[in-house]
Amino acid sequence: MTMLNNYKWQPAWVSQLGCLKAAADYLNVPLSPGWLYGGTGHAFIINIHKAGCASGPTAWRMPRILNLAHNLGLSVQGVCGSKSDKDYATKKLRAYDTVKAAVENGLPCYGWELDIPEYYSIIGYDNTGFYYSGPTTGASIAGPKPWAELGETQIGMLEVYVVEPGYSADDRIVIREALEFALEHAQSPADWIYPNYKAGLAGYDLWIEAVRHEEQDVFGLAYNAAVWHECRYYAVEFLQEAKVRLGGHPLPALDQAIQSYTQVRDELALVKDIYPFPPNQSRPDRVRAGDALSKARVAEATGLRALEDIVTALT
Repeated sequence: MTMLNNYKWQPAWVSQLGCLKAAADYLNVPLSPGWLYGGTGHAFIINIHKAGCASGPTAWRMPRILNLAHNLGLSVQGVCGSKSDKDYATKKLRAYDTVKAAVENGLPCYGWELDIPEYYSIIGYDNTGFYYSGPTTGASIAGPKPWAELGETQIGMLEVYVVEPGYSADDRIVIREALEFALEHAQSPADWIYPNYKAGLAGYDLWIEAVRHEEQDVFGLAYNAAVWHECRYYAVEFLQEAKVRLGGHPLPALDQAIQSYTQVRDELALVKDIYPFPPNQSRPDRVRAGDALSKARVAEATGLRALEDIVTALT
C-alpha cells in the first residue's frame, strides 16, 4: 500500500471542486474556494433536469472546467472512457497505472464514482486498487476500490485525473475567461448540455416548474438547492476577490454583479432551507420555493448582463 500523507478531500457540494481544492492545498498552490469556484466558471453554472432530479449538478460535459483550472495554477490531466468502449479494459488498466505513477511521484489524484456518483480524492493504491476520501467516507479513508471495477456501474463512465502544479494566469485573464465560459454555458449549448436539461435562465424555468409540481422529486430538488446555493455563495466571494485583485481598475459592472449575485445567493439559501438535504418528513412549501426561485431568476438575469459588461471591459 502506498499513500499520500496529509491529503484528503475537502467537503463541498460540488465534489469535483472539493477534489481540486484538496489537490491545491496538498501542492501548496494558494487558492481560495471563491477563486476556485469562480475561476473555473462553476460559481455561475446551473444545470437542471426537467424533473429536478439529482443528476443535474453532474450530468453535463465538464472539460472546460478543467481547462480553466490551468489558469489557477492547476494542471489537470486524466484517463477517461465509457464501459461501451471496445478498449475499456485497457483504459481501466491505464487509469490504474496512471494513478500508481502519480502517487509514487507525490502527485494528488481524484476520480469519478469510486462509491456513489460523485468525485473522490484518491489517497493511495495497492495491488487491488485505490484508497479514497470523499462525500461518503466521512473522516475515514475507504478502499480499496478494485481498479477492474472502475466505471462498472449504471452510468458506466471512467474518469481518473492527476493534478500537478502549473503557472497561474494574470488575474484579468482568469476573470475574463471564466465569465466568458459562464455566459456561454448559460445558453445551454448542445456541446455541454444533454437533452432534457437546461442551463442559465432556462434552467431556472425548469427548476421553478419542478418545485411547483405536486408530484416532485424532493431528494433531487434538495440536492440541487444545496449545490447551486453553494455555487452562488462562491460567486459572490469570487466577484469580491476579483474587485480586490483588480485594484486600481474599478468596474461599475462588478459592483452590479456583486449586488445581483448576493440576491441570488440569498434567495437560493431560502430554497435550500425549504428543501433541506437530506430531506425530512415535512412537506416543502412549494409556493415559497417557487417565489424565491422566481426572484433569483430575475437577479440572475441582471447578473448575467453585468458579467457581459465585465467581459467587455476586460477585453
